[in-house]
Amino acid sequence: MQTILICDDEQNIRNVLDFTLEAEGYLVILAADGRQAFELALSDTPDLIILDVMMPGSDGFETCRRLKSDPRTSSIPVILLTARNNPEDRERGREVQADDFMTKPFSPQRVVELVQSRLGVPKG
Repeated sequence: MQTILICDDEQNIRNVLDFTLEAEGYLVILAADGRQAFELALSDTPDLIILDVMMPGSDGFETCRRLKSDPRTSSIPVILLTARNNPEDRERGREVQADDFMTKPFSPQRVVELVQSRLGVPKG
């Protein structure tokens, strides 16, 4: 079973993503901030990470940069999730080596498709 780490400071977003991805057969780990996400990525080695960009403390960009610069987590695909959809944020996402970028509001089906695409799961 593949594991997805979801990091968002909004409980309702974590709940929606948790429900959606568990329904598709993924094991889901939840984090409320970047520090916790980094620690869980080290201890649980997820197959993919979904990171909210705008969080207090270590935001998604900084957390992604840390994950991608650490040899223990650098190969884990990271999808940045944000309510902001501007070219500067997308460029910053590329600079921190995010693998993909998804904007809020999002469709649960789009999340599943993006996760499956990143994990190499054929579309059903």
